[in-house]
Formats: sequence, C-alpha cells, structure tokens
Amino acid sequence: MTSTAADVLRLLRVRGETLAVAESLTGGLVAATITAAPGSSKAFRGSVTAYATDLKHQLLGVDATLLDQRGAVDPQVAAQMADGVRKALGADWGISTTGVAGPEEQDGQPVGTVYVAVAGPSAADSGVSGGGKVASLRLNGGRTEIRMESVRSVLALLLEELAGEQTGNERAQDTEQNGGT
Repeated sequence: MTSTAADVLRLLRVRGETLAVAESLTGGLVAATITAAPGSSKAFRGSVTAYATDLKHQLLGVDATLLDQRGAVDPQVAAQMADGVRKALGADWGISTTGVAGPEEQDGQPVGTVYVAVAGPSAADSGVSGGGKVASLRLNGGRTEIRMESVRSVLALLLEELAGEQTGNERAQDTEQNGGT
C-alpha cells in the first residue's frame, strides 16, 4: 500500500498538484498511509476525519438533506466529501472514504459496504458539484480488513485517475513534438 501512496505522491509532485483527504470509516488510516511515504509534505495538504455524520455536513459541506435521506454511507456522500475536502483544504485533488466496517450495519447498509471517491481539478472546472469518480465496494472480512482494503482502494482509484490524465497529457505532448495537430 505504501508503494501506491508513493506512486500517487510522485505523480502529484511531477504535476505540481496537491491532495487532501476526507475519511470516515478509515479514521485517519488514509492520511497515515500517505504521510508514511517519504516526501509526502510536498503534495499532501492535510485531512479531515469526519467520523460523525453531522461533521460531514459542517466541515465538508455534504448536503444535509442528502445525509438525512440516505445516511452517510452513500456514493453521493462520498463524492461530496472528496470535493468538499478539496475545497476546504485548498487542494487540487480530494479523496474520501465512507462505509460500514462493522461489527453492525449502519444506515441500513450491511457491513462491508464502502464508497471511495476522487474529486480533481477537472471536476471543479466542469462546474459539476461533487464531480469526480466514485467506486462502490462490497468487502468481506473483519473490521480491520475492511478498513485496510478501503485505504488501498481509494489510493488505487486516485492513482488510476492521475495515471490516466498523465498518459493523456504525455500523448498530447508526444503528438505535438512529432508534428501532429
């Protein structure tokens, strides 16, 4: 997992961009994993651990009606958390985790239901509120395994987004260098 965090940080540094994290069920594990990688201070802005549902609204700007109607374990909540932390901490990218690690269900959702999200500069530029990408996970295992897999999954989702954009940019530069239009 640390190698994924290191890869994320490397790509962020190359791009001159920054990252912020919003966590619920992972309780700070995403931030701890990122800051375990050398050089993290060059790209990592900080994190908000909004474990309580009301803090998701108060600190991250998640829509209160959405939280009332669907609860905290919802893909739109994850998307709004990622976008909210990006804005709140002044970062280019925001990632988030929300879900049920157990031992009991929450908001009518079974243990192992997790949503991880990424919000980046393109989401902000498009004017889409809470834009980005959300992954829905159904995880097995105990509380520790669910939380660790959530960390791995959100970092992998961000890496996929960063690598995809990097590949696109490299192709565009290559086309220009080779006389393409």
